[in-house]
Amino acid sequence: MPSWLLYTLGVVIFALGLVLSIALHEIGHMVPAKKFGVKVTQYMVGFGQTIWSVKRGDTEYGVKAFPLGGYIRMVGMLPPPKLDANAQARGITRGFFGRLIADARAAEDKETKTTDESRLFYRLAWWKKVIVMAGGPMMNVVLAILLLGAVFMGIGLRTPSLDVAEVSECVLATALATDCSGSTQASPAQRAGLQAGDRVVSFNGSQVESWDQLSRAIQDNGAGRAVLGVVRDGKAMTLTTNTVVAPRPGDSVAQETVEVGFLGVTPGLTRERQSFGFVVSTMGDYTKRTGSAITQMPQRMVGVFKAAVGIEDRDPESPMSVVGASRVAGEVATTDTISWTDRWAMLLTLLGVVNLFVALFNFIPLLPLDGGHIAGALYEAATRGIARLRGRPDPGYADVAQLLPIAYGLASVLIVMGVVLIWADIVNPITLAG
Repeated sequence: MPSWLLYTLGVVIFALGLVLSIALHEIGHMVPAKKFGVKVTQYMVGFGQTIWSVKRGDTEYGVKAFPLGGYIRMVGMLPPPKLDANAQARGITRGFFGRLIADARAAEDKETKTTDESRLFYRLAWWKKVIVMAGGPMMNVVLAILLLGAVFMGIGLRTPSLDVAEVSECVLATALATDCSGSTQASPAQRAGLQAGDRVVSFNGSQVESWDQLSRAIQDNGAGRAVLGVVRDGKAMTLTTNTVVAPRPGDSVAQETVEVGFLGVTPGLTRERQSFGFVVSTMGDYTKRTGSAITQMPQRMVGVFKAAVGIEDRDPESPMSVVGASRVAGEVATTDTISWTDRWAMLLTLLGVVNLFVALFNFIPLLPLDGGHIAGALYEAATRGIARLRGRPDPGYADVAQLLPIAYGLASVLIVMGVVLIWADIVNPITLAG
């Protein structure tokens, strides 16, 4: 199959997976909203011109021209304004932002006045609002678990085995060296007579069950005697040598290199299916890393902007747009050094990580993100609960319309970020090769 066709196939598969994720995200909002009786007038995948739609009951279901997002329209998202003792609206009522809020309420009124009050979103109990707004990002969390679970538990991960894939001819001079240039000392594995294809079963009389166990034993051995139990062509044999102390990469950035025992073997790789516990722990690790990436996004965007205008090289750890992720998917599909199984595993992992990012990003407690509406519902619960405990009048529903200036500001920032990211992904993209 031509490489251009494979590239296109990878992009299309990723794009379809992304559109499906968006569609399911909106279903995560719509199903509980309808369950709680809220009137949902639209369920749309994409933005712009509607290219197809059908109406079922109260809801118009459709697809728009640009499938880079989606939305559902619930009636009564904005409550009526709170009035003071003079029957005047409280909060921001004047100036540009006052008009903005008033216009938003007016647009809501057109549908609100023709809808039964019990079906208005703002009339829901606070915990129902939380469920409705959390339903979308939680759907992405479920998708991430399913996709990563399919990779880890179904396809399996390529992990180092006890089979020897390669024997180093020398003791590498530095931790970053890739060949024997500058080194004349034969490696302990070479001196012992180890060969590619051997399987190491014991080290200094202790049976080894995994590469990690063998690697730790070698490193802890320092410059000591090493007795290797090996199986070669079905026959057991014992090989003897002495490991040497050599610099190797440390476990942290601060610990660049460490002096450890060195044997000089490269393990083979085998595909192993992982347990559900591995999926859970890996999801926890991915969640921490994704959360950290989100908090660092503002400062990373400075580097993206510089890369977009050609001031500096693109940081491989910088954020990507949908365009950048699609390019990576295309590269994965055309990588001929890995099997089709590995390509599918990488594509599914990419989709899983994107879904996890979408979920965590949407939980940011600012409008227009889902987390902003969740924060509004929790604020409402707190203020009404405190008033009830103090015997004071019910303060009523949280007026999230007062946060619309923040919502429009954040939306503008997100649009600018999106444009910069897309441009950077076109002129200075992140590639698999780095």
